[in-house]
Amino acid sequence: MFRSFALLAAAALTAGACTPVQARPLIDVAVIDRDNGDWLPNWSWRGQQWIAGTPGHRYTVRLTNNTGERVLVVLSVDGINAVSGQTASPAQSGYVLDAWQSTEINGWRKSLDDVAQFVFTDLGDSYAARTGRPANVGVIGAAVFQERQRYRPVYPTPSPYPYPPYARNENGAAKAEGRAAGNAAPAAPAERARESVAADTAAQAQTIGTGHGAREWSPVSQTEFVRASRSPAQVVELRYDDYATLVARGVVPRYPDRAYRPDTPRAFPEGFVADPPPRRW
Repeated sequence: MFRSFALLAAAALTAGACTPVQARPLIDVAVIDRDNGDWLPNWSWRGQQWIAGTPGHRYTVRLTNNTGERVLVVLSVDGINAVSGQTASPAQSGYVLDAWQSTEINGWRKSLDDVAQFVFTDLGDSYAARTGRPANVGVIGAAVFQERQRYRPVYPTPSPYPYPPYARNENGAAKAEGRAAGNAAPAAPAERARESVAADTAAQAQTIGTGHGAREWSPVSQTEFVRASRSPAQVVELRYDDYATLVARGVVPRYPDRAYRPDTPRAFPEGFVADPPPRRW
């Protein structure tokens, strides 16, 4: 039995029911730019989902429970648990969402009453970089657990892989990769050098991260949650960087809004009804 104390997310909203329940993931994760109100669109690229953040803008992570039961969401931002500040692991604390609940997580949890706002900022100013953990800057992730139901018999069976491959230890190395490395032949020096150069290049390619912004009131309460399994039932990852960088990488098409040029007919060209011209008598 895997018992933990988690945070009960506050603001609850009712989710829509357009998609059959069995076809939905347990939760949906969206990112909203708080400074302009835009829901940031996702782009699929090389098997990953990407969003474009604007440096200096605050953002919120919107979590929506698509099930009729409570779920626990361990939220990771730049490889750091957004509740505890630890290097993220699925075994850590998170937010509990009630059935069909939606809530917005606005920042790093500082207490049961407030958070430090999530804000897109330069890589060097990110909370991860400032705390000496820049290796996973540029990713927002969620590990989702279902709740153990008392009326369901549970026969715990130890798993040889308690965490999925993405789980990171305190040194930033993947645990699953660490186990495999013990049985693998050591890499040749030239290969290690190439891997090091590739890792450095990948790290330099990231341009923005998530900063530790201003404090704001965001109350939550504590609740008890017994996980139905040791491993998460769903894992979500959203990669992010600034728009220009994503265009340069090829993640975003160079002309994504060509269909919305001013000379293209639009169904709703204006926001409100304009006054008519004056009458001519």
